[in-house]
Amino acid sequence: METSFIAQNFVPLMFAALFVFLLSGIPVAFGLAATGLFMGFVGMEAGLFGANLFQALPLRVFGIMQNDTLLAIPFFTLMGIILERSGMAEDLLETVGQVFGPVRGGLAIAVILVGALLAATTGVVAAAVISMGLISLPIMLRYGYNRTIATGTITASGTLAQAIPPSLVLIVLADQLGRSVGDMYAGALIPGLMLVGLYLAFVVVVALIKPKWVPALPVEARIYREPNGASGHRSLLILFLVCGVAGYAWSKVHQSVINPLVGRQLPAPGDEIFIMSMTVASVLALALALLNKFLKIGLLSRLTEQVTFVLIPPLVLIFLVLGTIFLGIATPTEGGAMGALGALIMAGGRGKLNKSLLIQALDNTAKLSCFVLFILVGSTVFSFTFNAADGHIWVEHLFDNMPGGAMGFLIVVNILVFILGCFIDFFEIAFIVIPMLAPVAEKILPELLPAGTPPEMTLIWFGVIIAMNLQTSFLTPPFGFALFYLRSVAAKQAYNDHVTGERIPAVETSQIYKGSIAFICVQLVMVTALIVFPQLVTGGIEKAVEIDADKALQSMTESSNAARDGSSGAASAVPAMPGAPAASGAAGGGEAKEDPMKGLLESMKADEGKKP
Repeated sequence: METSFIAQNFVPLMFAALFVFLLSGIPVAFGLAATGLFMGFVGMEAGLFGANLFQALPLRVFGIMQNDTLLAIPFFTLMGIILERSGMAEDLLETVGQVFGPVRGGLAIAVILVGALLAATTGVVAAAVISMGLISLPIMLRYGYNRTIATGTITASGTLAQAIPPSLVLIVLADQLGRSVGDMYAGALIPGLMLVGLYLAFVVVVALIKPKWVPALPVEARIYREPNGASGHRSLLILFLVCGVAGYAWSKVHQSVINPLVGRQLPAPGDEIFIMSMTVASVLALALALLNKFLKIGLLSRLTEQVTFVLIPPLVLIFLVLGTIFLGIATPTEGGAMGALGALIMAGGRGKLNKSLLIQALDNTAKLSCFVLFILVGSTVFSFTFNAADGHIWVEHLFDNMPGGAMGFLIVVNILVFILGCFIDFFEIAFIVIPMLAPVAEKILPELLPAGTPPEMTLIWFGVIIAMNLQTSFLTPPFGFALFYLRSVAAKQAYNDHVTGERIPAVETSQIYKGSIAFICVQLVMVTALIVFPQLVTGGIEKAVEIDADKALQSMTESSNAARDGSSGAASAVPAMPGAPAASGAAGGGEAKEDPMKGLLESMKADEGKKP
């Protein structure tokens, strides 16, 4: 009786055991491993598994150690920490704030843009939110920003690290879903940029409706002014237009230049063209600024030079990392290594690289990498027993009778991930929940994709939705991680501002919670848009070459017939038997043999030429 009960309810008992282990205070990684081992032994004693159940487990664990993709995590983490600790965030916020400061909402716009840039460099929500909270919140409070708008902007911009490539979340999701990291980056690029645009649009609307909530930066706070009193924005605008034209020109010739270099015959993906065009524009801006400074031409204003020297180097680094990945020149691991080396060079160039900074960065990188690795090993042990008990089939049957079919499954999964994201870290969600849901998603979600979309893009679309959902959950009161990160650095007591000397009241927790609500709504709109319009994800991914088998066979037959018709002698009209001597015409070398693959290649090229 007991054996039959265990057999029928083994998977629910596994989740119950995991819940008990976690409540006991055991770390998540060890709780997962303990649950997998304990329930595995229970299953063996009950006769559900053989005595050799765990024989293959060591190979699975060693396989994790040999996963080259996961090496990208410490590289990108080191890159982000070096850039953050070298003072890049402070310089970026000050510079971008000077650019947009003269307009209402300018500081909030600067926070969002710098937050997006920090997201692309650090890839860690905690680092982005804490950095922005320490640097930007006192400035926004100093100049009279509404507290809910100020705190909401900081927490929301910090969570952009979840969805904007190169994101650690996307690397982990790609590994768990069995998809290319480059494809995951390409799928998340457009949604990430769209979300940044929605944030900016929200700030603009607030500036129009409630201008007193987002005041402009006072004149005395604008430090990069010309000797004649001019702001220098005209010079910046001209440089932006020149570089924009250069980037646009490159987008028109990108395919003709790059395809021969990489040996590619397919059209270049749109995300690749965008990244490389931005790289060309950024490099041109930096070159012009360097020429203006060293040759003392005087064509660029102080503001323009400051923006170029502070903003362009990290942008070039990010674009080069993403560009090499999208071009297929470098793997994500190699791109991360290049990014880490570039961060070290930039920190050295700024005079901020020292032994203390390097040791601190390496220590934090090692801690995060060990954290991820231990969770992955623990989840592997758990999933080993889970799959042995056909847990994936149990999960699939759980969603079989769900109302709404595939759409119902997608909605329920997003609600589940949203709730879990309020309590546990995204690494744990990726390693525990995603492997259970991925087989079901791959089976039932293709019907929601537009006609003609390759089925292999299903999990990429699913992964980007999950990443965007996790970003939303990081903001949700009362357990959103980003809210706690900001709470840890926001002023808990009233203080005197060191610039104005005014008394600044403490930041209340309720103000932080209220500030996140509007941005949660914006993110939910983005999640909904991704569900309704999958092409926002799949449209930017390079599709595999599609071969029409019938046309290829027909072309091969026609080529073979032409070869026989053109051959000499009567023997050419008679098909040779296998192993028979060659016909005299062929043996004599009068005509070259027709390559049987020639027709197939010609058919493929013809189909490529017909594509838009």
